[in-house]
Amino acid sequence: MTMRAYSETYLSDAMNLLGEAFDYAVYDCHYELAEFFDLFLISKIASGFERGVPKYVAGMSGPELVSEVNYQTKGEYLNIPPSNNLSRSPEYWAGWIMAYYQWYSGLDFFTLVKLGVTIEHLLNLYPTLHEADTSKFVILTDQLIARQLQAQPSRLQQMRRTAGLTQAALAKAAGVTLRMVQLYEQRQKDINKAQVLTLLRLSRALGCRMEDLLEPELPQS
Repeated sequence: MTMRAYSETYLSDAMNLLGEAFDYAVYDCHYELAEFFDLFLISKIASGFERGVPKYVAGMSGPELVSEVNYQTKGEYLNIPPSNNLSRSPEYWAGWIMAYYQWYSGLDFFTLVKLGVTIEHLLNLYPTLHEADTSKFVILTDQLIARQLQAQPSRLQQMRRTAGLTQAALAKAAGVTLRMVQLYEQRQKDINKAQVLTLLRLSRALGCRMEDLLEPELPQS
């Protein structure tokens, strides 16, 4: 079962907050949504949101969150009155469902974007899913992430290439078999279930942390 970053008690507030922030950023502050989301990602708020820091998931309004993002990334607070639009815009839904999936998956926002859960992905799903149960979004997005993970080189392969080693050189340096390296790189064996000693040897040979070799896991309810 996936470990949630914060209590479900805060989830509804977090979803509404990010939804309100996205809506306000676009319709009142005239940001492109993708531009605002990029600023959100590089601000401290994103990591606080992921960890369920109460100030960020429940302790401010959407406009306050946008203003704080603007201050952290551009050096000035915003003082633009919200329009108090009562309709649920596509941008609102995008923030609302993004907050839900981040909580549900336990993946950070940067990882989600890297795996295809982009603003474009969210807005494309809005017409068909904005009135559906969140479980339908979860199914489609889990499938997207699974395809993306399968298409990407494994983390072991990425770290080996960064280190400039061949598979044989890594096997020799780590004191493991060449076949073992091949199986982990091809994901025919699950490196997340490797023995700690094996991970330690591989990480030392590559000059990285053991956790750098672990593959992101699909969320499970």
